[in-house]
Amino acid sequence: MSSRLPFIDALKALAAQLIVLHHLAFYGPMSDHAHALTPDLISWLSQDARYAVQVFLVLGGFLAVQSLAPAGRLRTTAPLGLLWKRYCKLVGPYVVAVLLALLSAAIGRMLMEHDSLPARPSLSQVLAHALLLQSILGYEGLSAGVWYIAIDFQLFALLLGLLWLARQVAAGAAREAVVASCLVATLGVASLYHFNLEAEWDSWGVYFFGSYALGVASYWVTNGQSQRAAWWLLPVVTLVALALLLEYRPRIAVALVVALTLALARRYGVLERWPKSSVVGYLGRTSYSLFLVHFPVCLLVNALFSRFGVQDPWFNLGGLVIAWLASMAAAALFFRFVEDALAQPGRLTAAAAPVRQTP
Repeated sequence: MSSRLPFIDALKALAAQLIVLHHLAFYGPMSDHAHALTPDLISWLSQDARYAVQVFLVLGGFLAVQSLAPAGRLRTTAPLGLLWKRYCKLVGPYVVAVLLALLSAAIGRMLMEHDSLPARPSLSQVLAHALLLQSILGYEGLSAGVWYIAIDFQLFALLLGLLWLARQVAAGAAREAVVASCLVATLGVASLYHFNLEAEWDSWGVYFFGSYALGVASYWVTNGQSQRAAWWLLPVVTLVALALLLEYRPRIAVALVVALTLALARRYGVLERWPKSSVVGYLGRTSYSLFLVHFPVCLLVNALFSRFGVQDPWFNLGGLVIAWLASMAAAALFFRFVEDALAQPGRLTAAAAPVRQTP
């Protein structure tokens, strides 16, 4: 039986599609020419659709704590090994995607001149990307959205560190969950009320930890079967509402809505039951591949259409649709031959071995 949650796959699928459309509207000459046909839509996609990343931040916290400490107590006795495993899981497909981005950018520079094209990279820039340090060290991203992979790893490390600290501080298992909740809440509040208000922190996980902590909270507060457990949502909502009154940030408002939606969906069993769609499930499973590979594809399609030199809005709107569809096709291939293959390397060996009949 599948262990996947259809509702979470649906959220991933929707958020990934919005991120692709956001980058299509924001980068490249095709959207500039197509803007005259649908100015409101393209303007919304280029500006507001980026808030879909909050879905991934909240889901990241929800799924991380489900794996690490579903009852508030850290499961693993080897946190560093678990952190290394997380790094390998993220970076394997990510490095392949960065190499594809370098290739597509090199081709793009031969076909067009546009400010969406990244400059030729240095070796240190490539190494910084492989170590997930590009934003911290001040390097330009080699592909759109690669900053998020580094932030996701930092957030996972922060949560793992807080859970480990709770184990060291607590006198026993009963207190560990309480201490863990307090530590996560403290850093979450610090993020909402301080770090997330200062743009210079946006290369660090603490800037985003408020959204991530909302995902953690949405899991923990719905852990109990009693009606009383859901009342813990009230102080969570109050703290976020006060942070929004201090300074309204649409990204935090979106994160709160996603966290409440997750909590209610888990509370009433929707996570496991809806939607019953194999297509949505597949789009959810391949969302990371789509996130990684869409920009190189969109860059190539933009470069090819730019080479034609046609500025007709309908022609370029068709190019945007082609780039969108090509991104999903590339994601399916990337998932099959890169992400899934790296996650289960034994499959590669099995595929190369002679087929045997089993009794």
